[in-house]
Amino acid sequence: MDNRPYISWDLLSDFMISAFEKVGVSHIDAVICVDVLLESDRRGIESHGCNRFKSIYIDRIRSGILNPVTNFEIVRENKATAVVDGHDGMGMVIAYKAMKLAIEKAKEYGLGMVAVRNSSHYGIAGYYVTMATKENMIGITGTNARPSVAPTFGVENMLGTNPLTIGLPTDEEFPFVLDCATSITQRGKIEYYARVGKETPKGMVIGKDGTSLTDSKQILIDLLNGDAALAPLGGIGEEMGGYKGYGYATVVEILSAALQAGSYLKMLSGFDEKGEKIPYHLGHFFIAIDTESFLGSNVFKSIAGDILRQLRNSKKAPNHEKIYTAGEKEYLSWLERKDKGVPIGESIQKEFIEIRDSLGLPYRFPFE
Repeated sequence: MDNRPYISWDLLSDFMISAFEKVGVSHIDAVICVDVLLESDRRGIESHGCNRFKSIYIDRIRSGILNPVTNFEIVRENKATAVVDGHDGMGMVIAYKAMKLAIEKAKEYGLGMVAVRNSSHYGIAGYYVTMATKENMIGITGTNARPSVAPTFGVENMLGTNPLTIGLPTDEEFPFVLDCATSITQRGKIEYYARVGKETPKGMVIGKDGTSLTDSKQILIDLLNGDAALAPLGGIGEEMGGYKGYGYATVVEILSAALQAGSYLKMLSGFDEKGEKIPYHLGHFFIAIDTESFLGSNVFKSIAGDILRQLRNSKKAPNHEKIYTAGEKEYLSWLERKDKGVPIGESIQKEFIEIRDSLGLPYRFPFE
């Protein structure tokens, strides 16, 4: 049972918007940033929601490695494509505008694609593909990230967790949204294992000597100093298909850098040659495909929905009462949380109070 106190959506939204404005983000950009962050919490994906508000965004703005003023510059544009330079601004704003541009192009030409360079962490990738599904379009996005994943048969962290995210409109109340990393796990999951005193499952993390590491607390230290790396989706080696995750991660890396002449691999470490912190210079890509341009959106959504329903209604494994399709659990989380608000743990409560007090904001939270 979750005993954490809840904050209403309106209170949390107002507080976060005010905090972003205090550190230099414009109101219109702050609204976009907060909507992206809270969408993660709406879907029950707390790893990319308000839990990261301070550490990934407020703290980086304060330290000077994230620009609160977003300059969305289109450096090259054709009918169905564009290349954008985000100038190290707010990743959520850059991504929102890039996907919006891709959708506009798709409405006119059937397909639109926008490649982005010099961006920053853009929050939950599923937000942007859902922008497309709301327009009866297929949405696809990917982003590179700071290196933390080793290639198959390697031990050095070279690739990011590099999500490849796809959204498909359906005739159901929620779209199909597959939003997951191309690594077998993420640092946040290992942090959770360390907090609760659990070992990291074998095959998820590889050490410099090629062995599988399981000591969660030590892994967190080793990841920082380069003595450990996450395994690609499928795990260490080829036996369980780790080469597949490695391959997909590489696809995302190339599409997040080569189309836009952006940064990649070790260039995304966040440090210069002197060890000083610098912006991450991340790259993204966004694709929108208009289903109406084929045999019509209604045909697409009906068949997509039928496929998903048949999957969910197929024979269940013993001791399992339900089969899910991508996006369903997130929709159910929203139904559960829409009237309750966002559950806030003790560590995040302290962060909110620190932000409020340091910025002089006039808010009081229900957990105080």
